[in-house]
Amino acid sequence: MSDDVKRIAPAAARNRDAIRDVLGPHLPARGLVLEVASGSGEHVVHFAAACGAEVEFQPSDPDPRARASIDAWVAASGVRNVRPALALDASAAGWPIDHADAVVCINMIHIAPWAAAVGLFAGAARILPPGGKLFMYGPFRQTGHPFAESNRAFDMDLRRRDPAWGVRKLDDVTDLAIASGFTQPVIVPMPANNLSLIFARQPVPRG
Repeated sequence: MSDDVKRIAPAAARNRDAIRDVLGPHLPARGLVLEVASGSGEHVVHFAAACGAEVEFQPSDPDPRARASIDAWVAASGVRNVRPALALDASAAGWPIDHADAVVCINMIHIAPWAAAVGLFAGAARILPPGGKLFMYGPFRQTGHPFAESNRAFDMDLRRRDPAWGVRKLDDVTDLAIASGFTQPVIVPMPANNLSLIFARQPVPRG
């Protein structure tokens, strides 16, 4: 595949090591990891290269140009534990995958309508086993913490581009997670005023 379809996200080179270090302990020792909204594909290649062959990654994106970029990065990297990118819209009622041992979503819910966040938790709840982790990364508004000026400016820019976008309140995301069958998040502060959030799928109550 030609290199000209490979996209480059400058932020990915800056944050991939920090994300990998937090994400790694929460990945299964073996199994399938679904990445929702993989974008350029740079993250999934980096994470897969750091894992053993028994951990397989399934990247996805609704944009065909992004999927072409993902597959090009995978081919160029030589990693062998990444599947071809799937067409997956987080907000869709059904996903083209019925099981994963972990779900990863980086920098998505603030550049999408709130329906994408709702769909992310609903879809992850359908496909994860009890105890399976949903890992999220990005900027959030956190109650009791100052809203960083860089995040405030970013939020204003997002809302100018699309009124349905914007930096989400952590409380709203947590409420959505719990209502969808997940635990309270483990919260890890990250560089550049971002957070990593780790949610665990709770067992389905027996009737």
